[in-house]
Amino acid sequence: MKYFFAIWIPVLMFTNLVISQGTITHKVESGETINDIAKKYQVTPYDIYKLNPDAQRKLSPKMMLLIPAKAALKKVATPAEITHKVLPKETLFGIEKKYNVSDADLKKANPFLETEGLQIDQVLVIPSKNATKPKVVLQEKPLYHDVLPKETKFSIAKKYGITIAELEKKNPEIVANLTIGSHLLIKGNPAKNAVVLSQKEPVRQEVVAAPVKKYVTYEVKPKETLYSLSKMFDMSQEELLVLNPELKNGVEIGMLLKVPAGSASSAVQENKVYADLTPKINGVRKKMVMLLPFNVVRVEGDSVNSVVEQLKKDKFLNMTLDFYAGALMAIDSAKTLGLPIDVQIIDSEEKKYGSDIATVVKANNLQTADAVVGPFYQNNAETTARLLGGNNVPVISPLSKDAGNSIANLYQSVPVNDVLKTAMFDYMRSKKGNIVAVVDRKKESVIQYLKLNQPDVRLVPLTERGSVAAETLRGMLVAGRMNYVVMETANTMMIKATIASMLSAMADYQVQLVILEPNETLDTDEISFSNLVKLKLMYPSVTRDNNSPEGVVFENKFRKINSIAPSDYAVRGFDVTFDTMMRLMQNKPFEETVSAVATEQFENKFEYYKKDNAGYINKGVYIMYYDADLTEKVAN
Repeated sequence: MKYFFAIWIPVLMFTNLVISQGTITHKVESGETINDIAKKYQVTPYDIYKLNPDAQRKLSPKMMLLIPAKAALKKVATPAEITHKVLPKETLFGIEKKYNVSDADLKKANPFLETEGLQIDQVLVIPSKNATKPKVVLQEKPLYHDVLPKETKFSIAKKYGITIAELEKKNPEIVANLTIGSHLLIKGNPAKNAVVLSQKEPVRQEVVAAPVKKYVTYEVKPKETLYSLSKMFDMSQEELLVLNPELKNGVEIGMLLKVPAGSASSAVQENKVYADLTPKINGVRKKMVMLLPFNVVRVEGDSVNSVVEQLKKDKFLNMTLDFYAGALMAIDSAKTLGLPIDVQIIDSEEKKYGSDIATVVKANNLQTADAVVGPFYQNNAETTARLLGGNNVPVISPLSKDAGNSIANLYQSVPVNDVLKTAMFDYMRSKKGNIVAVVDRKKESVIQYLKLNQPDVRLVPLTERGSVAAETLRGMLVAGRMNYVVMETANTMMIKATIASMLSAMADYQVQLVILEPNETLDTDEISFSNLVKLKLMYPSVTRDNNSPEGVVFENKFRKINSIAPSDYAVRGFDVTFDTMMRLMQNKPFEETVSAVATEQFENKFEYYKKDNAGYINKGVYIMYYDADLTEKVAN
């Protein structure tokens, strides 16, 4: 079963920093974590990582670590450096908001967050560049609000810049239900005699009305989704649903939505049309550079293994050569079309945790390139983009699925996981489906994702043993609509119980099984493939199988040249390379072409959108499902 083939790239390693005075050593014991060691010596995990960068990859028993002495830390610490001890129920988002730092900067200062996640009692280093100490809140006069018709907890909390949890904490009587006319405490503490006074005549703090927002009507266009609309109008999906409750039943073409005035100007980049780019040749030659990690020096310098033996063992080298083979076919196609484009292929000499990209860029004068494809690893692609940012040279990251950092001239060609998930939910809502989710209790990250990003999706209650009861699931299904059951678990028994419950409900309800990520358990012999076909298993994918006549021609030609069928990496090598060359042949800036047109090559889509107003990400996703003829097809 084929889902995604893009590789995960580890985060950028921090450069070793030398502490001027005093270190001690520590021998790692079995079961110890970086947090345990940091607590023992009263330092932060970040302090340990600075002296022991290898510890970020793996912490193993008997490993010797350098621990900075407190005196040394004091000497190198900047006056503005702030630390934060994680408290129960705190989230990354809350901490970042509290100190006014970005997610990328916080994780860069605390790399263990990428592997261990946020845990209670962790000591985080708050980057001093952007960090601001939490404001000391002085005692405030009480501020009240009277609930008006059609107001919700969400709208009231947003009006006063607080969370729903804070609103409920100050007004516990509204936890169960919010009633019109309720006198809510918003800020401050009630006066001691507030209850006595209220018996005579309510004494209420005058509330200064928030500025009245202006709204306009927007008509939904083809291919627009809840996700794209929320991005277009710079709102969360929950905010958009509050203004337009009818969106809960799905996004339909021609819908008239209430949206903030002045925000629809960004709609230009959200209405892309898939099109085949026709080259516009004007005689001006273009230069495209490909940075591919052949690592020739390392391969030739291996005195133990021959090149043939390395090809048998080195999966990364095989992937590189497959990508290269596909790219060569794209270059050959460009020559056949007579495109005035020169392609330079350079060994990026990169490794997982670094590369001398700066030397490669300078030695090959890459500032003069019209576009650069590569390097493969995300951190190296970002470094290249930064080095070429002054010349606004587009850098296309061809394989990394890491969300990475936002850089103006960086183009992430592989859709990231959140984009895949959002596309799946947008598709289900576009079909006006009833969406429920069966999520293993161990999948806490999935539960949090649903609560934060898909609040209207209902979780199916589990039994005491953590399984699914058929009657419970049936009770959440809706007749006359497609019922999408999103299943996220690797537990074989839980999968079987979910499938059995769905099959038993098929006589009375329309049901379809959905997964958001690859699930290896479904590939085992214990799970009946025929049952997955009956339930039309559906999932989001970066790629699809191209069985069209053109796809057959491509495969036959590749076989003829390379004596083997094209791998996923070979097809991607062709698609990324050919797409980049065709965009260079449009007689307009690369960024302008990317903003206006989405394309589809043999097995990949390229639908780029701006990310945080800096750099682009690809939202070209396929929704795949198992059809009755036992093949995987693209859902309409």
